[in-house]
Amino acid sequence: MINIINKDVPVVPLRGLVVLPGQTQHFDAERIKSLAAIEAAAVGDEIIFLAAQRDPAVDDPEPEEIYEYGTLARIKQVIGLPQTQVRVTVEGLYKARITDVVSTSPYLFCSIEIYDGRPGSKDLSEDERGAMVQALQEIVDKYSMIGIRDPNSSTSVTMENLEEYVDKLCTGVPMSWQQAQKLLECGSFRDLYMELVTFLNKEYNLVTLNIEIQRKVKEAMDKNQREYVLREQMKAIRQELGEEHLTEAEEYEERLKTFRAPAIVKEKLKKEIDRLRLLGNVSSESSVYRNYIETIFEIPWSRSSRENKDLDQAEEVLRADHYGLNKVKERILEYLSVRILTGHGKSPILCLVGPPGTGKTSIAKSIARATSRKYVRISLGGLHDEAEIRGHRKTYIGAQPGRIATALQHAGVNNPVILLDEIDKVGADYRGDAYSAMLEVLDPEQNVNFRDNFLEVPLDLSKVLFICTANTLAPVPRPLLDRMEVIEVNTYTENEKLHIAREHLIAKQMETNGIKKGQLVITDKAIEEIILSYTRESGVRELERQIGEICRKTARKIIQGGKKRVRVTEKNLEEYLGKAKFSYDKKNEKNEIGIVRGLAWTSVGGETLSVEVNVLPGKGNFELTGQLGDVMKESAHAGISYIRSMISKYGVGKEFFEKNDMHIHIPEGAVPKDGPSAGVTMATAMFSAILGIPVRADVAMTGEITLRGRVLPIGGLREKIIAAKVAGINTVIVPEKNRPDIEELDAEIREGMKIIYAGTMADILPIALEHMPEEAQPAK
Repeated sequence: MINIINKDVPVVPLRGLVVLPGQTQHFDAERIKSLAAIEAAAVGDEIIFLAAQRDPAVDDPEPEEIYEYGTLARIKQVIGLPQTQVRVTVEGLYKARITDVVSTSPYLFCSIEIYDGRPGSKDLSEDERGAMVQALQEIVDKYSMIGIRDPNSSTSVTMENLEEYVDKLCTGVPMSWQQAQKLLECGSFRDLYMELVTFLNKEYNLVTLNIEIQRKVKEAMDKNQREYVLREQMKAIRQELGEEHLTEAEEYEERLKTFRAPAIVKEKLKKEIDRLRLLGNVSSESSVYRNYIETIFEIPWSRSSRENKDLDQAEEVLRADHYGLNKVKERILEYLSVRILTGHGKSPILCLVGPPGTGKTSIAKSIARATSRKYVRISLGGLHDEAEIRGHRKTYIGAQPGRIATALQHAGVNNPVILLDEIDKVGADYRGDAYSAMLEVLDPEQNVNFRDNFLEVPLDLSKVLFICTANTLAPVPRPLLDRMEVIEVNTYTENEKLHIAREHLIAKQMETNGIKKGQLVITDKAIEEIILSYTRESGVRELERQIGEICRKTARKIIQGGKKRVRVTEKNLEEYLGKAKFSYDKKNEKNEIGIVRGLAWTSVGGETLSVEVNVLPGKGNFELTGQLGDVMKESAHAGISYIRSMISKYGVGKEFFEKNDMHIHIPEGAVPKDGPSAGVTMATAMFSAILGIPVRADVAMTGEITLRGRVLPIGGLREKIIAAKVAGINTVIVPEKNRPDIEELDAEIREGMKIIYAGTMADILPIALEHMPEEAQPAK
């Protein structure tokens, strides 16, 4: 007998799951509406309605996308999981049906009809019940014959317990959620019974078919075993006839006898060779094992190259190959010194960070040459699959080791220099996070037992000298960064670029373009002009391209013009490279009101920025132009707030800001600009414009400003000081807390520069302005 009860309850749509009455299940919930519904039910009577979604892929289903029939359930337990998930354990109570949607926010709340009781079977005749019992018992007996346990194995089906037996089968037999939904929607006991019996018969047929397939596979395996015995007999016959020759497996065993590798590797290799012997050449799997065995033999488990122990020679190699990069060179020489003293020592894991073209990649080759090691480069740009690092399981078609194991394979020794180029360009997707795989590779405590999925045995990477390169550290996860020794490779100064061009680039390009020594001379003045007017970069790549262009034009003059010697100076440079491509903003000719020179960092070095402020009649509006980012706009607002809070002591009343508009503009409007370091520059320009006092043209500044006028530290000081020097500005105001950064700069950069440290705006204004205004006397 079924009693129908109406009730309003919270609803949780389930994805790929149906809970039946009498069944205890658990599911994970993370959607906002589902969590809200569970919370509402838990606070109340712990009763909730569970209904399956028609399409599990829909994230936020509408009421019509949910099945009408579901189960009224009681929440038994709620456990919190990471990342805003909860695991809910429920007990199915009654079948129910949605009759009306009360609300959809903050969660789905519906009116439902509750069917208290199971579908009636009184309309069944005694003969029909008997037939049902007999048919159900036959199916259960067939299941037990093939080894599948019946949930009701402790009892037999009878006329009296037919309904209860069917209920237990519904909740105890594994089935898909779609099948469970069909059972739930059955309106009568006859329909429920027929649906269940049809499903059980179909499942039985699938199981018996699977058993038949397994039997055939076993017969095929027995056949392979028989072939192996026959092959062994053929081998004995060949020996008797004097036609003996080694099989592939026997050749591998001979190689194994002289193979130098750890015991665990040799043991694994022996097992794989035995499997290959059992399979024979005719099996499709033999190629998988053959490929694996060959790869294991090619890995240099115990082969090492002899390292250079002559420090003076190593220092000479590093000095000859690169100008500058002193921190990198010092660290490598320190490492070699420790190796010489101790005879061992863990290889450092270095990360060279700096702008493009500053020699990060090429220094790795020099390090390999200086230490007499093999060199392998792995490009990580665009890498997004974890298997690229760890390798694929050998059972997959086309499986191969990861890039680290492959690099050792190519090097032929277990202590090469491996360059992990562009580590900041690694990505992640559904195939895994490559950064996570790199954690084990770049951890000196773990990489002694690195696990490659293809090799399946530990690979010792502790002797490898890893060098990583990156343009920025922002994308690199903190745990990975913690495992590396970060060395900054800074922007080159003009003088450094001049030395690099003179000592390295010109000779390299002359050789590349077939020009002999003495056929081309480029003066220092010409190189300086190329650096200033034809390139704008942190490194020297574009400089090398320009020198290459001069060499190509020289080659043509030698061949077509019959010239024996070409001399390039700053006067005839235009003949080879055309008109100048860049020009640096020099300092202003005179002091001006509301114009202040700021300093900015870019990916190609430092730049100076002019901040312009105009005050004009209006209604107190504050305008910002020049394609400024959010952080820069906030700095401008902080600056004007500070100015308004302190300018009254100079005789400027609040009515000034009500009757005047203020417009801040930073030229080159097509170029996006952002960052907090222009805060003091904008505040100084506003102060100058309001009081009409000119700003010194020979002063530049940088620093973040607070509402109370404090000056906070900023980054990129090396590049900014160089930019000021190029612009002809010799007085630079920087935050007091950046004093250690200034003291670390090369003497060449600081030479001729007057660095002034500022803790507050009160330290900046007297230096930046032509004169400070007198403070207004308070009214008596």
